[in-house]
Amino acid sequence: MVGAVCAVLLTVLTGCASKDPDEGTNGVGRLSADKIEDRARKAAEAAGSVRLSGSVVSEGRTYRLDMRLSGDGGLGEVAAKGGSRFELLRVDDDLYLKANAEFWGRQGEGDEEPSETDLAAARKLEGKYVKVPPGDPAYEQLSGFTDKDVLLDGLLNLQGERETGDRGEVEGVRTIEVRAAGGAGGVLSVALIGKPYPLRLERGGDAGVVQLTEWDKEFALRAPQKDQIVDYGKKISAAE
Repeated sequence: MVGAVCAVLLTVLTGCASKDPDEGTNGVGRLSADKIEDRARKAAEAAGSVRLSGSVVSEGRTYRLDMRLSGDGGLGEVAAKGGSRFELLRVDDDLYLKANAEFWGRQGEGDEEPSETDLAAARKLEGKYVKVPPGDPAYEQLSGFTDKDVLLDGLLNLQGERETGDRGEVEGVRTIEVRAAGGAGGVLSVALIGKPYPLRLERGGDAGVVQLTEWDKEFALRAPQKDQIVDYGKKISAAE
């Protein structure tokens, strides 16, 4: 009897000790860090859409993003810490900017306080979608926030020698880390379940943290109603 119990116990312990941590996963956990990163990039490029949210530090300024992106355009909100906040919508090449009166009132030249005339004009734009002409300097700057390829190419950019890091979870999905320069060059968390999408990125140099979710999930992307559009047909002031 004792011998039988010991045999069963030994079997259980041996089974636990030999359990494969990658059982039931997509298998990328068995790969080198470089190959995991490559698989994640390819999965991201092939995806039709993604939701990107979090903070990005650029040229000393912190921006909070919440953007839905696809191959045809994107929509969402951009907010500068302690500054402006606005919504963007791009459908193919047509880019629209929506903001409050305070934002528009401060789009004049220089640092002067807006005049009553400026504020009155700004109030007329509040809640409207202002079409940004392709020739305006703001177009290239703002459209980048709505371009899936541009944003992902810029963000999924680790610096330094790669190594695999901890296993964990992002939004309930099991992940494995790719760490660059011991984490100083960025940390990318890649899905171990389903397609190996990048799910979270800690940018190197404390340059922000973003989450990438809702991969390949369709969302409505359509131009605003005509009565909601303001089209000057000329340049507008660039968003600061």
